[in-house]
Amino acid sequence: MQNDKLINYLHLHFIVFIWGFTAVLGDLISISAVPLVWYRMLLGAGFILIYILFRKEKLKISLKSLSKLAFVGLLIAIHWLAFFKAVKVSNVSITLAMMSTGAFFASILEPIIYKRKIIKYEVIFGLIVIVGLYIIFKVESDYIVGILLALLASFLGALFAIFNGMLVKNHNASVITFYEMIFGVFFISIFMLFTGEFNTSVFNLSENDWTYLLILASICTAYAFIASVHVMRWISPYTVMLTTNMEPVYGIILALLILGEKEYMSPTFYLGAVIILITVIINGILKTTTKE
Repeated sequence: MQNDKLINYLHLHFIVFIWGFTAVLGDLISISAVPLVWYRMLLGAGFILIYILFRKEKLKISLKSLSKLAFVGLLIAIHWLAFFKAVKVSNVSITLAMMSTGAFFASILEPIIYKRKIIKYEVIFGLIVIVGLYIIFKVESDYIVGILLALLASFLGALFAIFNGMLVKNHNASVITFYEMIFGVFFISIFMLFTGEFNTSVFNLSENDWTYLLILASICTAYAFIASVHVMRWISPYTVMLTTNMEPVYGIILALLILGEKEYMSPTFYLGAVIILITVIINGILKTTTKE
């Protein structure tokens, strides 16, 4: 039993490591953010469908639930569009530092959506996160567009995570994700048709781009999602939360190793990022050790 816990704990770190690699792949793939997300969702849906068919899970779902999944699929699509656009216009380090604010946004959104009272320490931590953001804004003003896009991605990520938390109570997680991916592809396809981006050039990719896209869709999307659900049977939510906060750390280290000089930021940037990360971790610890 102890060995199973250790194996799954190491597996969880591997999954978080993969999530950190996602932004690096976004930088390595040469196509723009819109077709990149279209391919990620299309191929991801295909890989998840294979898993569903292998597990003989039922795809049937009510029309009411489908409308909710369509909305969440749209949120995920916009979230990924903002995320990969941020990577393209700034860099991986900036994007992942901003994505650390996800828990802060969740602490604002949860009381509104779940109609619960606001927790005092979350307000204080929110102010500290703003200090960290201010430090980064001040020293990295050249990346202002990337910072704002990454903050939008972080906000939308917290929003769809909350909605998914409600949907997963009544539906199979892999089936939910499959439909969300399909709806995401549908909405992005419509957008590409209206903007004229849906043309033959979308399918004219280099060998490297195809390789990176397949890794992104299979390992970083389908596998990472399914595996994260599996390890939660063995690992406590508290451990999952703490480990997930390592995503920007792993991602920034990978970016420095793989992408090199363009990822090196000023010491003040790292100070702001550390302030945000530590605040988020302490917030998570208090959430699991105190009763409100």
